[in-house]
Amino acid sequence: MKVVIAPDQRLRVRTKPIKKVTPKLLQTTKEMVKLTKSYIDPEGVGLASTQIGEDEQFFIALWDNDKFKAFFNPEIVSRSKKTKKFFEGCLSIPDYYGDIERPISVSVHYIDEKGAVHKERLTGLKSWFFQHEYDHLQGTLMMDHVLSQKARLFKATGKDRTGADIFEEIAI
Repeated sequence: MKVVIAPDQRLRVRTKPIKKVTPKLLQTTKEMVKLTKSYIDPEGVGLASTQIGEDEQFFIALWDNDKFKAFFNPEIVSRSKKTKKFFEGCLSIPDYYGDIERPISVSVHYIDEKGAVHKERLTGLKSWFFQHEYDHLQGTLMMDHVLSQKARLFKATGKDRTGADIFEEIAI
């Protein structure tokens, strides 16, 4: 299993709902967690099905107690009017980051690994992670938000003496 890198058209697929949470699907999400954890610098915090070349509606994201959680047939049913900018990157667009404005909270529905339906209001990082991964299932990349919002775009160009990332702003 590998992460699909832009501009691969598999990242632009609008996914279809899963019919049932199957053992095969659960195994796929476990492999996705392993793959995501292999990204350390930068840290991987989520991975959507399209990022591994699949066309069904599911993703994994870093959740409670630094553990990953799988989300099947996720849906955003409402978004807060209040927004905040996040410095956002994507494993499918290596070394590029953008100041992306997103709602600070979202109401969501999804199915968990056991097939149970959940309805929740998410805030903070959970809201941000959910929105980013959900976008992938709609064929939308963080770069689309950078362009539509005329946001600032940065490229990681190396490390300084302390090991901190060096970012260079890219004109778009």
